[in-house]
Amino acid sequence: MLQEAELNSLQETLKLPVFYANIVLLNVSNLPFRLQKLKEMFISKFGSAPKFYARAPGRVNLIGEHIDYCGYAVLPMAIEQDILIAVEPVQTQVVQLANTNSSYLDFTTSVNNVQINKTKPQWHNYFLCGLKGIQEHFGLNNPTGINCLLDGTIPPSSGLSSSSALVCCAGLVTLRANGKTLSKVELAEICTKSERYIGTEGGGMDQSISFLAEEGTAKLIEFSPLRATDVRLPSGATFVIANSCVEMNKAATSHYNIRVMECRLATKLLSKSKGLEWKNMLRLHDVQTKLGVSLEEMLTIVEEVLHPEPYSAEEICKCLGITLEELRSQILSQNMQDVSTFKLHQRAKHVYSEAARVLEFKKICSEAPANALQLLGELMKQSHISCREMYECSCPELDRLVDICLQFGAIGSRLTGAGWGGCTVSMVPTDKLNTFLKNVKKAYYQTDGQRLAVENNSLFATKPGRGALVFVEA
Repeated sequence: MLQEAELNSLQETLKLPVFYANIVLLNVSNLPFRLQKLKEMFISKFGSAPKFYARAPGRVNLIGEHIDYCGYAVLPMAIEQDILIAVEPVQTQVVQLANTNSSYLDFTTSVNNVQINKTKPQWHNYFLCGLKGIQEHFGLNNPTGINCLLDGTIPPSSGLSSSSALVCCAGLVTLRANGKTLSKVELAEICTKSERYIGTEGGGMDQSISFLAEEGTAKLIEFSPLRATDVRLPSGATFVIANSCVEMNKAATSHYNIRVMECRLATKLLSKSKGLEWKNMLRLHDVQTKLGVSLEEMLTIVEEVLHPEPYSAEEICKCLGITLEELRSQILSQNMQDVSTFKLHQRAKHVYSEAARVLEFKKICSEAPANALQLLGELMKQSHISCREMYECSCPELDRLVDICLQFGAIGSRLTGAGWGGCTVSMVPTDKLNTFLKNVKKAYYQTDGQRLAVENNSLFATKPGRGALVFVEA
């Protein structure tokens, strides 16, 4: 990956920083090793040199899981692992995509006929999402063709946003290749919408932090309107990411989209019970806003209105006063037509309690009391319990990894990302970091041959990194 030290040294070589679409262009006279290697591979592949490079980072969500698509603030930070693409605009109106990882096959398509396969998502489809999003935003009738070679250091299907980072990087590539400009916020919003081409009903956290991240600080990301606020993490602790080695592709599973729909249905039942215009209500945050009550009061309303037993489609229809056909055609998305039961009480309870934990996390970071680390750690533990029991998005391996991390000294630990596999994030006292890493490796990775083979890329400390960039060789 491009290490932060390399990026800092590159920035120091700038004579005059140039801003392009609010992304800093680094005029590079001495390419770092990874860029130089990518350039050489590009020349070998395409027979000419790349004209620019685009980078978009992955992210780790410290707290605030599955609430961005409900309208609530989240608290992620960018990580050093990233997607890096070498690019050459061409006049052929063809997109040629290649990957430094030979397990990802080359792909070629017309730039005027972008087709995205939702049923079997492959790596190039995520690139096409970003490409199509920018093309449609500007109404490009004669878009520029591009040759691209991609190199990724984010573990795939790990909950660290490798797919969204690819969408964002592709959007940035398309923007630059076609000579267009946008703000970071506009880019984030377009890439959020365009990732839905592949069937993922995401909320915007991943794309927002990929563009809005700044080195040295986590961000409170808020929506409607999209905005980011610095959150300075307390000293004395380091955040450690541990991969469960259970892959979860949220576009290839129904779990994620079912949770989105359950939150939408809970929104409508809560709205109907309080006399609100439920047909226009889509997010749990909207209910709180309309009622003008606190998150704690919303939790009380959830207990009063929604029962813990699963709702059948017929019961939901009865509560809303609509037919089953109206439910399926007007509310349920196309890929939800065969789902027969929905857990509304548990999902709403998680969302409102998790939203409160995010705000409390930020408050503790801002006020920095003497016991800040212990307070933050407790919030992380509560978040994982809620994800496991109320949202049911954990898995046995994640639960075991959280327990191991807490056993060996983590102050707090929780799953991060969509769940059902992927990674945990743990807050570890900095002076105990080396011992912690050694013990977790022994307890989780070295007891399993498959995990042992990838342990070097599966357990690592991280710090807040910077957002998306474009590099241009001097």
